[in-house]
Amino acid sequence: MAVKTNYEKNGNNYYRLTSTVGKKADGKLIRKEFYGKSKKEAESKRDEYLRGIQSGLNSNFNEITLGELIKVWLFEVVKTYASHSTMDRYEGIYRNYIKETTLNSTKLNSIKPLILQRHYNKLYYENKKSLSVIKNLNKFLKTFFNYAIKEDYILSNPCIKVTLPVEKTVTDESKDIDPFTLEEIEKIKKTAKNYMRIIFLLDLGTGLRKGELLALTPADINFEKEEIYINKSLKKIKVFDSETKYHYETAIETPKTKNSIRTVPIPKKLIPILKKHITKQKEKYLSNGLILKENSLIFTTNSCTPIDGVNMLRAWKRLLKRAGVRYRRFHNVRHTFASQLFFAHVELKTVQMLLGHSSINITSEIYVHVLPQSKIDSIEKINYLFS
Repeated sequence: MAVKTNYEKNGNNYYRLTSTVGKKADGKLIRKEFYGKSKKEAESKRDEYLRGIQSGLNSNFNEITLGELIKVWLFEVVKTYASHSTMDRYEGIYRNYIKETTLNSTKLNSIKPLILQRHYNKLYYENKKSLSVIKNLNKFLKTFFNYAIKEDYILSNPCIKVTLPVEKTVTDESKDIDPFTLEEIEKIKKTAKNYMRIIFLLDLGTGLRKGELLALTPADINFEKEEIYINKSLKKIKVFDSETKYHYETAIETPKTKNSIRTVPIPKKLIPILKKHITKQKEKYLSNGLILKENSLIFTTNSCTPIDGVNMLRAWKRLLKRAGVRYRRFHNVRHTFASQLFFAHVELKTVQMLLGHSSINITSEIYVHVLPQSKIDSIEKINYLFS
């Protein structure tokens, strides 16, 4: 028996029906067309739409795609309240893991937990993306879907019922743990000059992140208590002017996690070195017709502008080459600080708080696999049992 149709488009036959779905503010009826391969399918789509409207959904909930609403959310909502780094991170997640996939063009109201599950599985098992990538993507989408619920596009958050991969992996940071030796530290100390010498020594003694070092001001340093208060970070950020245009700026932002805001002791022997640097920095400010204030940066260029992180890393690379030390990232100075603490038998929780990690698990994952000698030393302490 032939299926009854009443409409043809692009050589294909459909059944089309028109139904009243509401009224406009002026009282005029709102008419909407529904298409199906048969009358029954068209009626089913109409009934599903009407049930959605009756549940309080937005009138075009069945038309908008995931990608369309994400762009609205990113550039008209998130951009108004989020920091530039958060906006940059969100845009990157969308661009790298959604935009060029079928998920992007999928109708929003068609996205079910199984569709997300398959997308995550493909990224993780086929494309070999890390567990942290999957978690960040799910967190991003969960936040977006909460917005979609608030705006009456969907009734529930599909991320809630998705099962994330549970395979235990070592964090990305732990892959490059390669602390400097004492001999290498001495070579760097002898070779380093100007602000790079102070930054190296201060990082070696406090374990601060690069951005935290570059954002330091006199107000952050308490010489009487011999400590530094960490509450901000200097970053090069992407600022979006529109969906397609952006530029980069150097800005100071607050940390993402509460544990990143912390107080770190300064080794006593660093105190006079740091004081001398600040005195020189005052002179540099004066030579530029400026005054070093409590909120002024203590690490700057010769013209007293913020140090570009990329330029600093170039200077770091040249420094290691001159010192005859094998190249490692500047971040490895922070790893060296942490490693020396473990060798000195400082407890894990203390190391976590000094480094500003959001959880003790992160500290454990990063360092527990890279200090085999400390494990050997611990076992040697029970040798007396075998005398």
